[in-house]
Amino acid sequence: MLVQNSSLMRKKVDFLIIGTGIAGLTYALKVAPFGKVCIVSKKEALEGATRYAQGGIAAVMYTPDTFEKHIEDTMAAGDDLSDRNIVEITIRESTERIKELIELGVAFDKNKSGQYDLAREGGHSEFRVLHHKDQTGAEIENILLEQVKASKNIEVLENHFAIDLITQHHVGQEAAAIGEQVSCYGAYILNKETHIITTILAKTTMLATGGAGNVYATTTNPPVATGDGIAMVQRAKGKIEKMEFIQFHPTSLYNPVEKPSFLITEALRGAGAVLKTSKGKEFMQKYDSRLSLAPRDIVARAIDNEMKISGDDFVCLDARHLDKDEILNHFPAIYAKCLSIGIDITHDMIPVVPAAHYTCGGIKVDEYGRTTIANLYASGECASTGLHGANRLASNSLLESLVFSHRAASNAIEKQKNVSYRRDIPDWNASGTVFNEEMILITQSLKELQAIMSNYVGIVRSNLRLKRAYDRLTILQAETEDLYEKSVLTEKICELRNMITVAGLIISMAIERKESRGLHHTIDYPRRYDTS
Repeated sequence: MLVQNSSLMRKKVDFLIIGTGIAGLTYALKVAPFGKVCIVSKKEALEGATRYAQGGIAAVMYTPDTFEKHIEDTMAAGDDLSDRNIVEITIRESTERIKELIELGVAFDKNKSGQYDLAREGGHSEFRVLHHKDQTGAEIENILLEQVKASKNIEVLENHFAIDLITQHHVGQEAAAIGEQVSCYGAYILNKETHIITTILAKTTMLATGGAGNVYATTTNPPVATGDGIAMVQRAKGKIEKMEFIQFHPTSLYNPVEKPSFLITEALRGAGAVLKTSKGKEFMQKYDSRLSLAPRDIVARAIDNEMKISGDDFVCLDARHLDKDEILNHFPAIYAKCLSIGIDITHDMIPVVPAAHYTCGGIKVDEYGRTTIANLYASGECASTGLHGANRLASNSLLESLVFSHRAASNAIEKQKNVSYRRDIPDWNASGTVFNEEMILITQSLKELQAIMSNYVGIVRSNLRLKRAYDRLTILQAETEDLYEKSVLTEKICELRNMITVAGLIISMAIERKESRGLHHTIDYPRRYDTS
């Protein structure tokens, strides 16, 4: 039975938010006093990358740390491709945003003297990472969700999937042809249980849809991270940038039967854990003077090289020399997880491998989170603010979400006062489509996509690999678009389509960047500072 289009399923809100991580929830709480808010979550609201953020959130809290030090650390990690103005805004507003979290009830760990127990991670020159044991993201997510559920102005639609943004082309207009800026009027939202697609009209829309790690076979990202927001903006002709910079976390737990890969936080190396080969030999001295605390791109490439030299499937992280009480107090989740697969990290080294972890590029936004599409904002991992440049400094991501969701909210509150709902938006038209009864077409295409990206567009790349990836992906994209046009829409077919779109952006932007810089390392070009 065809139930996807229904004229009865229309909704009007002042603020539409797609995504329920720190970026979406922070924004929702700030705009809620000024209008009707609807939040869309493709799974349960709790599920998302924020929940899995172990290490913490970076901010300047005490001397000898300074804003200037944090700014320079961020610029250095970004390989000088970060926007200095954006970096300064983010860092200088960090302390106030952290205070707001604390006022909401987030319980960051404190030391015996009553000060916050700040950690240090790779690329940071000072101890500045606030944390709640090794479950910082879960603590923040829980507190924010409690506040959201208590608000009478906020409706949360769980298990709903955003199919597409509503723009001029849905009423038969092309912005370029009529000399207008593309504008967003809301989104088409699929109820995954009923298969009904609702037309949600909104004065302003916020994308907080997270990253795209699942385009790779091995990722620390939760299954929901399929690049949906980025793909929707690409289809709506908004600007996307810097997608070639995919951060691979150096240390995910080597456990091939498990997906997503369990993250071993960088904070464990900050506490003194050391990278070694499977035979127990240290190797980071060959790659960087900062050893195991070098930035993630350097550490990931070093591990990748050591695995190729040895033929091993993993390297090891050695925490055996650390105080057991410190491990149990600061890293209880990691200790328990490793113990569950027979590894006692107080006696055994931890097998680790790099895994796709963070999308440093994304939807281009300005200092107020505004995209190039009118009335559309983006925040969090799906957005490219200019903060990360060619590589993200550890624990800057949660901070970025706080700062730019705050700034976007301030702008959207004023913006929506002067925006009217567009009246000529049609309902979703699903005529001529049928339920796809061959899921193998989707699952096999997903496996092919992940193999292409992992084998050809990974930590180390080449022009030949990228060209082959592009050619293979072109065929896969054509097949998927044909299937999409004929099928009653489901989450799986939409996710596959979005991931292929995002993969195409990663590959094409990697081909265009004719240098090795930050996270994009190719054997065809020396790193820009390599004069040998």
